[in-house]
Amino acid sequence: MERTRLVFVLIILVAVAIIGSAALLSNPGSSDQGAADQGGTQATEMPASSVQVLVASSNTKQLWMDRMVAQFNAQQVTTSTGEVVVVEVEHVGSGSSMNAILEEQLQPVVWSPGSSTWVEQINRAWLDRNARRLISDECPATVDVPLGIAMWQPMAEVLGWPDAPISWRDLAELAADPDGWASLGHPEWGVFRFGHGHPAHSNSGMLSMIAEVYSAAGVSEGLTPDDVWSESVVSAVGAVETAVFHYGRKDTDLLGRMTLRGPGYLHAVTTYEGNVIRWNQEHADELRFPLVMIYPADGTFWVDNPFCVLNNADWVTETQIEGAQLFRDFILGREQQAQLIETGLRPALQGIPLHEPISLEYGAVPTITEDTVSALPYPSDEVVRHILDMWYQVKKPATILMVIDTSGSMQGEKMRAAVDAAREFITLMQPNDEIVALAFNYEVFSVGPSGLVGEVGEELRQSLDNLIAIGGTALHAVTIDAIDRIEAMRAEDLANGERRSYAIVLMTDGRNESNDGVTEAQMLSALPDGTESDEVRLYTIAYGEDANTDLLATMANRTNGKTYVSTPENIRDIYFLISSEF
Repeated sequence: MERTRLVFVLIILVAVAIIGSAALLSNPGSSDQGAADQGGTQATEMPASSVQVLVASSNTKQLWMDRMVAQFNAQQVTTSTGEVVVVEVEHVGSGSSMNAILEEQLQPVVWSPGSSTWVEQINRAWLDRNARRLISDECPATVDVPLGIAMWQPMAEVLGWPDAPISWRDLAELAADPDGWASLGHPEWGVFRFGHGHPAHSNSGMLSMIAEVYSAAGVSEGLTPDDVWSESVVSAVGAVETAVFHYGRKDTDLLGRMTLRGPGYLHAVTTYEGNVIRWNQEHADELRFPLVMIYPADGTFWVDNPFCVLNNADWVTETQIEGAQLFRDFILGREQQAQLIETGLRPALQGIPLHEPISLEYGAVPTITEDTVSALPYPSDEVVRHILDMWYQVKKPATILMVIDTSGSMQGEKMRAAVDAAREFITLMQPNDEIVALAFNYEVFSVGPSGLVGEVGEELRQSLDNLIAIGGTALHAVTIDAIDRIEAMRAEDLANGERRSYAIVLMTDGRNESNDGVTEAQMLSALPDGTESDEVRLYTIAYGEDANTDLLATMANRTNGKTYVSTPENIRDIYFLISSEF
């Protein structure tokens, strides 16, 4: 419990600076966004007498919300005192935006997270800090979208899709079976390879974890901490999490990896029905097979994306509250709600008939309703904290090799900020994660002790303080060295039957300057090819203007990792983003 509380505190402290600070590369397959998952702001020119209403809205309904903002602003709606209401929207992640709002780094008038469970969390935190709730008015639902599992159609059909009920228990049994898909007549597919969002960052990740617990406990309401920690629940959830080969901050990132790498990389990820529909519409030519939506027969979450006016926030005026209410009434109207269906989302307003693209053609089963797949209730904030504690214990541990550039160009603030960020990254890791640290200039050398974070983490953090900047940059040599080391560790773990995830986190502010004879081609040939989800992934950080961003992007892309561009001001944020991958 104490470990998780510490992680939560650090997440809140670190995430607040991320909004807009992480300047990242543009490759959609390997780059990342700021922790608020901003998808851009719909900016509108302000009339002379106007009031601005900023809406921080979950990514799930981005297409529809952009439409709503454009349509509403075009009508020039005015408040009771005559100001024209101008709405702008930022598309955000639920957990990250909550942290940013709590630290007042993100100050919207309206917050529309993925589900109502986030409202309870932010109100509890705001009450603790300010002796009042941030949101005291009702937060009406804007959508009614089922959470489920996106799976390649041939695999889903083996499980009985679209007619037979498929449950979390079925997936847990498949995950726990050492024969994997061979137990169902398809040995060519190997073991079950699953992915979901990191539950401390991702709404779909958090809800999928809660749904797993409900299923394992055999209940559909009244979940308690005792249920969470029961032997049967810990065992069943552990089986599913052992089959997780990739986490991340966003389910759409994982769908992108499935698209890029194909059925051999991941077999299924938790996501929303609308994302499956959109993926089949927009990526049909790239997909090896269509994706289909599995609706867990033992119950799932029908997310509501509540529309919450932050009526108790100091930065929100009465006029802005009125403007937000006018926009709320607009988007809850029948005509506007009906437009949700065109974007693959089910409306919150009942009685609107579903139609294309919510159909089998695009992987959805329109006959599925809350009468056929029950809606799970959101558990209390206390139970959610217990679920996260349990998840940290049963999730697949990580082995991370951290590589830090200590060449002469890292002198001064760059070195200090990099060390502080690396120290904090270690704190964000779990006690049973494994850490190895290397530093390099013209030479490569080990830093501090290596081993389980719970045993060596604090000593390693102190050892990092001794790093100094001197010499040149042997980028090619250190990359090969790091790969050799972590591959040896991985081979040993596999021989011992231990299942972990593996990654190299490489930070450098320069280009290869060494005359050691190690060429770029030799280095690239040494990289894993990224086709298997259990291979070593390389996360590269281009730290400063002189870094070879093209090469670092290639290294990350080839290993199915991610690449980032960083500065001394946001290097801590980048390490925080990387921590959500494990």
